Amino acid sequence: MPDSMSEQLRRDMQCEGLLECFHGLKELDKECFRALVEAEDPLTVDELADAVDRERSTAYRAVQRLLQTGFIEKDQINYDQGGYYHVYSPTDPSQIADEMQRMLNDWYAKMGQLIQEFENKYEQSESTAPAVES
Repeated sequence: MPDSMSEQLRRDMQCEGLLECFHGLKELDKECFRALVEAEDPLTVDELADAVDRERSTAYRAVQRLLQTGFIEKDQINYDQGGYYHVYSPTDPSQIADEMQRMLNDWYAKMGQLIQEFENKYEQSESTAPAVES
C-alpha cells in the first residue's frame, strides 16, 4: 500500500475513533455513517440497509443512534399522490466538529473541577491527620 493510502487509512481510523470515543457509536453505526458520506444522494433506510448488507430493522436502529448523536439528518420526501418517506444524509462535518469541541470543553472543565475537589479533600486530610512519631 503506498504511503499516502496507508496514511489516509490511519487518519480515517483515528477519525472514526473520535466517533466512538465521543458518542459510543457501534461498528455498524460507523459503517452506516460511512455509507451515507459516500452516497451521492440521501438514502432511505432500505437503501442504507442494502449498502451495509444488514436487515432493515438493524439499519434503522443504527440510523436512530446516528440521528440522536446529530451525525445525520432526516428529510421528508412527499409523494404527489399523498404520503411520504424519509431520507438520511450526513450532517455538515463542521457542525459535528463544533459539537465534539463543545463536549471536549465541557469534559475538560468537569475534569478540572474534579481535580480541584480531589486536591482540596486530600490537602485537608493531610492537615488534620495525626503526626507520625519516629
